Amino acid sequence: MAAAGRVCHEGLSVLRENVVMAVESVQSLIALALGFAIAGLLCSAYRLATSELPSFSLLHAGPKVSAVAAVPLLVFAGPFLIMRNTLAAGDGEARPFMLVFMATVLSGLWSLMSGIVVVQAIRVAGLI
Repeated sequence: MAAAGRVCHEGLSVLRENVVMAVESVQSLIALALGFAIAGLLCSAYRLATSELPSFSLLHAGPKVSAVAAVPLLVFAGPFLIMRNTLAAGDGEARPFMLVFMATVLSGLWSLMSGIVVVQAIRVAGLI
């Protein structure tokens, strides 16, 4: 039996007592999760308000007020839209691995940046 603070897998012991995560890493993970959560929230709110799915084609409305108003929505909802479009294989065929990988990396970085903006806005508002 493993002692407290130890995890044994097939005869291998791994010490868990000395595992330390940097504060910056925790902040980045929180910003990443917050970015994805805000993206999903905005897409759900848009769908609730308009009964249609948001997409990047909102920008193709031409030089109208609705296209300009769609920019902030798409800036923060972009990670969710990218992942939804990537993972929803409507044609029944498997997507190429590199396409899914690059879309995931792009979506993750985009989510991290929008999450950092949201965290900074919360700090400026004095909520944290």
